[in-house]
Amino acid sequence: MTTLYNPLLNGFHPDPSVVRVGDEWFLATSTFEYLPGIPIHRSRDFETWELIGHVATRPGQLAVEGVPTAGGAWAPTIRYRDGVFHLVITDAMGRGMLHFTATDAAGPWSDGDLILQQDGSGSIDGIDPDIAWGDDGTVYITFSGLILGGDGAGQHLGIQQVRVDLDRHIALEEPRSVWSGTGGQFPEAPHLYAVDGRWYLMIAEGGTERGHGISIARGDSPDGPFETAPQNPLVSARSTIRPVQNTGHGDLVIGPDGDWLCVLLGVRPRSMTRAFSALGRETFVTTVRWEADGWPAIDPVLLNARPGTRVDIDFSTQRALDGEWIAVRTTPEPVADLTSRADALVLHGDGRTLDDPHPTFLGRRQEHLTNSVTVTIDVSAGVGGLAVRYDERFHVEVEAGAGRVVARAVVADLVQEWTVPLASDVLELHIDSRRPAGGSGFVRTSDEFHLGITVDGERSELATVDGRFLSSETTESFTGRVIGLYAVTGDVVVTRWTAEGDDE
Repeated sequence: MTTLYNPLLNGFHPDPSVVRVGDEWFLATSTFEYLPGIPIHRSRDFETWELIGHVATRPGQLAVEGVPTAGGAWAPTIRYRDGVFHLVITDAMGRGMLHFTATDAAGPWSDGDLILQQDGSGSIDGIDPDIAWGDDGTVYITFSGLILGGDGAGQHLGIQQVRVDLDRHIALEEPRSVWSGTGGQFPEAPHLYAVDGRWYLMIAEGGTERGHGISIARGDSPDGPFETAPQNPLVSARSTIRPVQNTGHGDLVIGPDGDWLCVLLGVRPRSMTRAFSALGRETFVTTVRWEADGWPAIDPVLLNARPGTRVDIDFSTQRALDGEWIAVRTTPEPVADLTSRADALVLHGDGRTLDDPHPTFLGRRQEHLTNSVTVTIDVSAGVGGLAVRYDERFHVEVEAGAGRVVARAVVADLVQEWTVPLASDVLELHIDSRRPAGGSGFVRTSDEFHLGITVDGERSELATVDGRFLSSETTESFTGRVIGLYAVTGDVVVTRWTAEGDDE
């Protein structure tokens, strides 16, 4: 019997899409302005998931270098047909709607082809594309009609669909409106499935916040007309006390026991009113039952956290960085220098701080609600440190160099700093995320950041920062916490990274 862990993927892994190929499952998620883009996880049992690669690993595949915060890689759909993996996604405010292919899900993936409007004038304007093949081989791209640019930016046209010539990557018709749900806001995340002679169109509606949910309709053809399921929404945590909220944006698949499953996004909010989701949107899973009337029923998402983890990294010229490292609007390679100093990672600062859209920053997703990261750093020739980042307007850091150590909290236009003299150029920096004292019953925050340093074996606490300021609700971010190393000026040398945490 398969154990369904929840979260299925911890930390910033929103908008999941999954496909089964033989006895393996492949799962893709959104990455927005971070690179490498669109991670691909593989499982052979639906319990253990391995990061095997990314779709966007080369310059030009995603045009995220200049996208605004929250732009970039939005909501992939991954499918498999005739020996080829297909992935469609919108590079929002970047290249547009794209189609990638690979014969191996680990990569390399193609450069990505724009899916063009019928007149060839540019990309189809919409988000969250799905790709499906009709019985006769016709390719259907079904998408959420949110207009991202031009005079109509922000207008929503509901769920739309076009037939596409996949050889030329051009629409064969003008977009047609299809079923757009039961009236909830932001109908999005459409997926088409052929099941027992019927076509099912599953979407998300209600917005990706507390009103999020999944609804479904069915018809005799992939282009409808579609009949609304009487029990919609199939799943939603709104107005409940469930520990997993915002459940929606799902994809269906047959699991290892032959039962149907739904992977979907959700958040784990904390505080007195469960108002703050520290890690952002994560990937969850729940079971699906097909009723006698031919409609699916999706069970509520149950919390079932995995055991805690510990990651120790010693940098070396003989080892490449693993795939968990990500950078902002660039790949990690230009940021991470593993060659100029033996057994160390060197970041070269160029004057840009974490307030800049292009910081010298290299990070990993925060995976646990209770979490601690310690790095050993040498700032004799530079200024930099350890930070938790949501975006350029929301970050918390411990920065060393130029004769001082600064603990800093940046919350939109508010900045607070705590400064002490730097006693040694070689030291340990610490950022811990902990439950507030007194538990969570009447505590009005998600967690607390404890910022500290260790010099000559003695730890000093610099500051405590309210964790709610780096939650998805406060930042209004689609991403999540990314903890990483950064440099502002000169050369910042990092010799060791340790991260450990749990979800108790």
